[in-house]
Amino acid sequence: MTARPLVDRKIIEALLGTEMGKTEDRRLLLVNARYEEAAPREFTARIGGRARQVRVIDEDSVLGIVDAWQRHRAEPGSDRLLVVASGVSVNQLGWDLRAYAVGRRSLTVDRAEIVKQLFGAAELDARMYRETWLLDALLDAEPGDGWPRGEALLTRDTAVRSLVRVRLGLGPGGPGDPLDLDVSVLLAWSRTIGGPARFAELAAAERAGITGWLTEIVGAAAPALLALVADGRGQDAMALGVLGAALSAPGAPAGASFALGGLFGGSAFRAHQDLQPFADAVTGTLARWIAEAESHTVQGAEAGQRVHAVLERADRLAEETDLLRVLRTDSLLPSGFRARLRDLAAALDDSSRAAEAALGQVVLHQLASLHPESCDSARMAVRLLRWLDEPLPPVESVARAVGDQVGQWGWVDRALTVLSSGDPIGDPVVGQAYYRLIGTVRERRASLDGQFARRLAAWTTTASQLAPGGALLIEDVLARLVVPLAAQAPPLVLVLDGMSAAVAAQLGDEIDRKVWTEVVPAPTAGVGAHRAAAVSMLPSVTTISRASLLTGEAKSGGQNVETAGFAAFWQRHRRTGRLFHKGRIGGAEGHRLAPALLEELAGDGVVGVVLNTIDDALDHGQEGARTTWRLRDVSHLLDLLNAARGYGRPVVLVADHGHVLDRSTPDDGPDRGTEQGPNRGPVKVRGAGSARWRTQSEGTGRDGVAGDGEVELSGPRVLAGGGTVVAPWREDIRYTPRRAGYHGGASLAEVTVPVLVFVPAQELLPEGWVVLPSERTVPGWWQGRQERTETSASAASSASEARTESGGRQPRPARRVPRQEGEGLFGTGDLTPVPAGATAPAPASAVATEGQRVVASARYKAQKSFVRRPPEGKVVAAVIDALAAASGRLTPDAVAAVATDVGGRSQRNAEVFVTVLQRLLNVEGYAVINLIDAGRTVELNVPLLKEQFGTEQP
Repeated sequence: MTARPLVDRKIIEALLGTEMGKTEDRRLLLVNARYEEAAPREFTARIGGRARQVRVIDEDSVLGIVDAWQRHRAEPGSDRLLVVASGVSVNQLGWDLRAYAVGRRSLTVDRAEIVKQLFGAAELDARMYRETWLLDALLDAEPGDGWPRGEALLTRDTAVRSLVRVRLGLGPGGPGDPLDLDVSVLLAWSRTIGGPARFAELAAAERAGITGWLTEIVGAAAPALLALVADGRGQDAMALGVLGAALSAPGAPAGASFALGGLFGGSAFRAHQDLQPFADAVTGTLARWIAEAESHTVQGAEAGQRVHAVLERADRLAEETDLLRVLRTDSLLPSGFRARLRDLAAALDDSSRAAEAALGQVVLHQLASLHPESCDSARMAVRLLRWLDEPLPPVESVARAVGDQVGQWGWVDRALTVLSSGDPIGDPVVGQAYYRLIGTVRERRASLDGQFARRLAAWTTTASQLAPGGALLIEDVLARLVVPLAAQAPPLVLVLDGMSAAVAAQLGDEIDRKVWTEVVPAPTAGVGAHRAAAVSMLPSVTTISRASLLTGEAKSGGQNVETAGFAAFWQRHRRTGRLFHKGRIGGAEGHRLAPALLEELAGDGVVGVVLNTIDDALDHGQEGARTTWRLRDVSHLLDLLNAARGYGRPVVLVADHGHVLDRSTPDDGPDRGTEQGPNRGPVKVRGAGSARWRTQSEGTGRDGVAGDGEVELSGPRVLAGGGTVVAPWREDIRYTPRRAGYHGGASLAEVTVPVLVFVPAQELLPEGWVVLPSERTVPGWWQGRQERTETSASAASSASEARTESGGRQPRPARRVPRQEGEGLFGTGDLTPVPAGATAPAPASAVATEGQRVVASARYKAQKSFVRRPPEGKVVAAVIDALAAASGRLTPDAVAAVATDVGGRSQRNAEVFVTVLQRLLNVEGYAVINLIDAGRTVELNVPLLKEQFGTEQP
């Protein structure tokens, strides 16, 4: 005798739904089955569009069935249905009873037929007849609005997809669409609450069936994941996958298998010995989330939160199981990133070579892109360490000092600003290492300011426009630099009030070199091309320096003086000039710039605009927390640059003075004593003209003379205090209450006026000017080997050698070329590193370079015959050597500058010059040298070059 199937409320409701539609007037349903004991005996079911009361009984005798039916019929006014689950053969029942039953027979429970009815299908996938778990699950899980209907053939895939949508929450309203199921969606689902909880409550057969199907759909990661979910560990599944990946990787520490067993628990671990597919899926999904988090969108922010949640949980699990020590520098765990930062901190006390290696490990961590500020601080620390390894020439003149401030020391200030804000992660060990490094750098930096102050005091006594002593004066900037530009096209002069050399370095990095070309006056013999640097008026305050800059003469005054003086200056040069200040720059609603300003930019006159964002930030406390300045941070700057480009105008970015930042701690108040020194309050003196200069008033606490950290300045360039003032050169001295930053003093950062000149097309290059490649604006120590490899930037000074046996640093001398002695207009010191991309003259006995071997080869001579007016051999050799030294990549402007440096023709069109090189070096069409990145980069394939020209060395 065949065992009767066990039915529950769901199956009864399904039978009623499929059978009662034909005979809605019937009130008796006979079912050949057993009713589940725990199932409800009375309930309400929706049948034929209306709610009906249902009573279910078990009865195994004919008399019992007849009696139950008679009593049921006797209930007055009842429309309730009676369902009798029985094993009695229908043949034993009389026709009088069978006449009242649905179908006039005892119905057999055929799950497949019911499923077909529920889905409105004519046929069922043959595989489903063998999978009773699926049929039972579909009957049990039918949603309130029913299963989707309409397909003639119900396939197994459609059925299971419908099931997982209802059972697991994968679908509309859930973390993914079942039509697009992949391992990422499944992993994201495991971190929810409802779906995993429902999965854990399913019968074992249904869990196994769903697991098998998901394995077919998403891959081998599903079994381990779902086993963890079934064990109630879905929330930790991804975190466990991270740890599993670390512990199962090649080279995993001893005892890793035991650690895996402890982490994953008995059943899950034993059932899935090979966790590699699951671990790979987890790390791959995290990698995609990390990449998404870098997009800086709302979705990216959500992805970043998911990444941090998973990895922080993995760290906690590792800590709970004593695995943090084993996984100390893991490439994915947050603790691994922090450990690598600590290794960098330790290396800062060792050598720049060790620190650079440690930095490489930091930036290789997979979370580095999610901690850009931490990585930036780490880079700045290593850069400062490399600068400390550089020989420090004495400050021999004011001109050279301000040139070095723009070309070298301003970059030190830039790095210090970033590093001083500390590591955002806040690790105390890293913070203490940065603190020690900052102290060492500041001490060296202060020695430069002290030397400069003494030179400045002597120079100021006689310096004037008639006798500048070799320096570029701020009042001569318009005449010496802007007037030559105006001969080609009317320029736009942007005065960034308070822009220091450090800020200028940052803004210069932001300028798009595909749109703008930086240009400078051609250098004198023995001096590489570099940015101009002027000396401010004294004291270095706005009312004096800005008026002198814009009027072209030593003058003090406000906006009226500046506006009239600017117009008068250009009138003397037979041009019109109009100056715009703060309130006249921005346009009305719906407009970026004022109509009057745009009208002037469209005309033929010189236009000047004063932008106060940086100076305002100093006054209102914003600069103190800022570590970087970008173009969009300066109000109207991007709009003005775009407008200038549209009107074909050269652009001059110039400051009126620089500034120093406040270095005191937050609890320093305005009345904290009178002593000078770090983290002190203002010095109490009489005659304070501003925060950073004072007069020599008698009876002051300092006897009216320059004290420690101050210098007395007098002469024709001092336009305050009757021609004599006292100004501090030490950054920690101020005479007024605390602000974010200060100016008016005698430090290099305040007195140096950076000047950056850009043209929208090289046709606007003035006579006697040259292109300044971006590689040559960066000091050699700024980029080490690791960074050059990452950014494909130009060659720069290598990291210093390891510490000597005595424990001190042994710096490696930079390559240097002679430089003109004495004061010079653009001088920056007695010796300067060869600019990135340039080649130093080789000694007569030197071994031939790769470039020299190429131009000496027979293949090159043959190629040369096909090129009209080819460059000189020494030019081609220099370019090859410069590219090889720069890891094979330089900008077109840098390549052209190398050619000019070695005595070739001035290459005003870098792209055309590169095209000629391609004809010379690309033998038979092979891409030895090429333009990539939409023309932004010249790439040299050095191995292919050697192969094509036969210059491989044994």
